[in-house]
Amino acid sequence: MKLSEVKQILPTLENVEFQLENGTFVPEHFHVTEVGVVTKNFIDCGGVIRTEKAVNFQLWDANDFEHRLKPNKLLHIIQLSEDKLNIEDLEIEVEYQNSTIGKYDLEFNGKTFILKNKTTACLAQDACGIPAEKQKINLTQLTNDTASCCTPNSGCC
Repeated sequence: MKLSEVKQILPTLENVEFQLENGTFVPEHFHVTEVGVVTKNFIDCGGVIRTEKAVNFQLWDANDFEHRLKPNKLLHIIQLSEDKLNIEDLEIEVEYQNSTIGKYDLEFNGKTFILKNKTTACLAQDACGIPAEKQKINLTQLTNDTASCCTPNSGCC
């Protein structure tokens, strides 16, 4: 989800809610402690130099149980960050500490922002010699084309 999408959604909400993919909600007294841009410069295993940039939201579960971040306040924080840091309309990455600090992609289900688990991947599979994944099908999905099958005494074998 891009920053512009979040900015369009926030004015339509009564409350800001974040939920993990497993259904667990981020406690409603969370704080957004950072909004910024994260730039990752790296070289992949195939020797290609790459750069990735994302807008970063850091969520923090504080002991401030009376705190509730309202949509307009988060929108103001985003706009201030855009002005001061020249933030572009990039994909959003959310940092949230559950058992360890996790990085999540962001989606919206119509009511709640969903923290989507990120996964690792090889960006240079052709250079690493990783074979392409074979297509998996069930034998029951194969059609029974009798015209192409050998029959007893047909002489095809």
